[in-house]
Amino acid sequence: MNLILFDTKHRSGMMPLTWTRTQANIRIGILTVKEKWEIFLDKQVSYLTTGALADKFPIRLEDDNLFVSAAVLPNKHIVQQIRVLQKGQVLIAKDEVIAVRAGKEAVKAIENDDFSAFDQQECEVDFILLDKIYKLIPHNKSEIQRDFELLTKDRQSQPVDETVTVVGANKNPELIHQIFIEEGAEVEYCSLNPKEGPIYIGKNAKIWEGAMLRGPIAIGESAQISMGAKILPGATIGPWSKVGGEVSNSVITGYSNKVHDGYLGDSVLGEWCNLGADTNTSNLKNDFAMVKLWDYSSQRFAKTGLQFCGLIMGDYSRCAINTSFNSGTVVGVGSNIFGSGFPRNFVPSFVIGGPQGYKINKPKAVANTAKMAMSRRQVEITNQDVEIINEVYEATQSYRSSLK
Repeated sequence: MNLILFDTKHRSGMMPLTWTRTQANIRIGILTVKEKWEIFLDKQVSYLTTGALADKFPIRLEDDNLFVSAAVLPNKHIVQQIRVLQKGQVLIAKDEVIAVRAGKEAVKAIENDDFSAFDQQECEVDFILLDKIYKLIPHNKSEIQRDFELLTKDRQSQPVDETVTVVGANKNPELIHQIFIEEGAEVEYCSLNPKEGPIYIGKNAKIWEGAMLRGPIAIGESAQISMGAKILPGATIGPWSKVGGEVSNSVITGYSNKVHDGYLGDSVLGEWCNLGADTNTSNLKNDFAMVKLWDYSSQRFAKTGLQFCGLIMGDYSRCAINTSFNSGTVVGVGSNIFGSGFPRNFVPSFVIGGPQGYKINKPKAVANTAKMAMSRRQVEITNQDVEIINEVYEATQSYRSSLK
């Protein structure tokens, strides 16, 4: 079977991340959704998506295809049900389509959300559905643990350097097996505490001296953790990110910077973001009330059911030194925030400014800044990236209408 992950009706609920990537390329735990499915099914993935994203994430169609919802996180039980699907069958949980095995005709069925022509099979197992962006926050710890088992099974970690303090290992030597260090990683003169969960350190990552890491956490390939940083349980530091200060229970997708002191808690950052020195997020309201968050699918602030929720920031956005974000703040794509005081709880895409007011940040300027940021990681911005930036700018015009 040919494996295809398709964007679903929940794509808007996962914005602003899904303005610039497919649902399959959302990171939770150590891996992206795509990477998880590739491991579970031992197949390479292509994508069914729309607009400019389809150029960057193309589809590969064959006569026998397995279309899987990119909103569903795999586990061994749901994979077992998917594996036994026959051609012409669709796996459904209530009104949620999980997977379809079919030829090219499934594309139209998925696009029209009409599966009446297929033999419907009822899904009988539990799974995690990523239908809202804030769901990355409460599930990240457990996904780190599951991904750790996937990635380290029957593999040998690089040895822990003698200069590293492994908290608890003197009383429980087995704790060392909760630490996995990939080839090329530099981990010296720091503290690793795996007592509450595993610590995964990716290929060529650098953990500088004095850093304190407490599992479960994930440090991605070629990521850098600054001197004296405090990386707390539930933190995912994506590939090629540079992080310092204090980070707790947050997902940094990749290629983003939070190099200096400041607190990031119960938050989600996209790629190519930059938080200036001493940027801080509030992740708990003063009255301990549940946090509401801007919801692109309902076009309003909606209940999350979370008491702890900080900042959600889309790709290519950044903020200046000493920026403070209230709990439950959403920042779109390509925005640049500065100024004293708290920014509003919903900052549209492609704006410049802060509490004193905003003006429009043109997509050409966003692309130029992205080009310079990417060059520092030896990455080139592509025509496809620029097309996506322009498409998102057009799609988000209404949010900036009051600025004109």
